[in-house]
Amino acid sequence: MNLHSEPMAGAALLIRVESENLDAGNAGQFKSLIQPLLESSHCVVIDMSALSFVDSSGLGALLSCLRTMNNRNGTLHLVGLAKPVRALFELVRMHRIFSLHDTIAAALAACP
Repeated sequence: MNLHSEPMAGAALLIRVESENLDAGNAGQFKSLIQPLLESSHCVVIDMSALSFVDSSGLGALLSCLRTMNNRNGTLHLVGLAKPVRALFELVRMHRIFSLHDTIAAALAACP
């Protein structure tokens, strides 16, 4: 599991997930890698375009990220969800909880 982060215009931070899966095998590593990054910005955009599979552990890790940002009065935006990943989000109604975007530009525009 690799994450690549880059500061964007304003106070936004773009984090690219560089893995095909976010599942029970790497969700713990994902959480430990992303937590320090979440604390460095009030608006975080996670680019999930490389992910083709997310399971319940991966959803739990993303919920943990959302909780962290909410506790800091920050915002979290997810971008580039593949069709199977978006279908999972809709199936378990996570699309109502997360801010989902098709493009990085749209996600950055939603940052306060």
